[in-house]
Amino acid sequence: MRAVISAGRTVTGPGGQVVPDGAVLCDGGAIVAAGPRAEVEAQAGPDTPRLDFPESTLLPGLIDAHVHLAFDAGPDPVAGLQAAGDAELYAGMADRAGRLLATGVTTARDLGDRGGLAVRLRDEIAAGRVPGPRLLSAGTPLTVPGGHCWFMGGEVRGSEAFRAAVRRNAAAGVDLIKVMATGGGITKGGPASWQAQFTPEELSLIVAEARSSGLPVAAHAHGTAGIAAAVAAGVDTIEHCTWMGRSGFDVREDLVDAIAARGIAVCPAASPDWRGFAERFGRERAEEMFGRLRWMAERGVRLLPGTDAGVPHAVFDGFVSSLEFFEHIGLAPAEIVDLATSGAARALGIGGDTGRLAAGLRADLLVVDGDPLTDLAALRAVRLVVAGGRVVTRPPGAS
Repeated sequence: MRAVISAGRTVTGPGGQVVPDGAVLCDGGAIVAAGPRAEVEAQAGPDTPRLDFPESTLLPGLIDAHVHLAFDAGPDPVAGLQAAGDAELYAGMADRAGRLLATGVTTARDLGDRGGLAVRLRDEIAAGRVPGPRLLSAGTPLTVPGGHCWFMGGEVRGSEAFRAAVRRNAAAGVDLIKVMATGGGITKGGPASWQAQFTPEELSLIVAEARSSGLPVAAHAHGTAGIAAAVAAGVDTIEHCTWMGRSGFDVREDLVDAIAARGIAVCPAASPDWRGFAERFGRERAEEMFGRLRWMAERGVRLLPGTDAGVPHAVFDGFVSSLEFFEHIGLAPAEIVDLATSGAARALGIGGDTGRLAAGLRADLLVVDGDPLTDLAALRAVRLVVAGGRVVTRPPGAS
């Protein structure tokens, strides 16, 4: 696609970098120019097609840092995954990727699949054969025998098995390694969410093997022991980070300071149904957990937006609802837009490629009615999505 896309306001980068009556020139999959409309149009030439949205906002495409395309967001996604053959599962994953894209998510990090299906889908999307966001795929997550998400095929025991599993994922072409540092709620009969599944030494070995292949590591960690092991091992992101102990929350300020100092990003994976979660979990306990994330951010911890899409109640078209969680804990809309664009891109190691509107970056764009820098609800009024230079037509009834 070669076109000039213009809007009444254009958010070019973080910190409220807004160009009134701005525009972007796209050619192929890249941004050629971004800035004031008159300057961009002059570079484009008179024959370049124009798409003009004078009452709208043009901004970078959104980044969902925690999804599970292999799960269907139903009441028992594990049963659904186990019952589906690869062809059926792949078709469902492709459909769910399309739903993400229609809401303005142009990059998503898939944190665990079966049989390399997310890697296959990533490549099909990149080739333009399947509509969807750019995917960063973790492939098969590492877990202990019978551990969290064992049914995805990543059970390992012993140092040689750890190394071999990382090497298999690397050979399959994954973008990162996912390790289940603690148990999790959707694995029936597995370790409790607060229980550590790997020792610090074991996690360090996994991280070292990943580093030898040039891969970052994301650690699922609800329990404090697992969080401590992940920090000691030097992972790149911690997912959930809910500070669970055997008999309640167990927050360690020294670990929070270490997370901040080492630049480890924390993705709370706030479900689009976070309000319903608060009701089910207990509003007082939930607010304690929510407030802790605000406190962590104030201490310098980088937060990542993610929906946990695929687990129960976490639908694939609810990213804006998840972003509203950050507003609930005290972030301003403009800060949250930064979080979901340039901030997420930097934390995931793709800041030189996407997350801003600048020459040389991928043409990942979103046009919405209203001003999301003052009202996040504007992100639901999608007018146009461009992912890697490909224009996405918004389906009827999408919000």
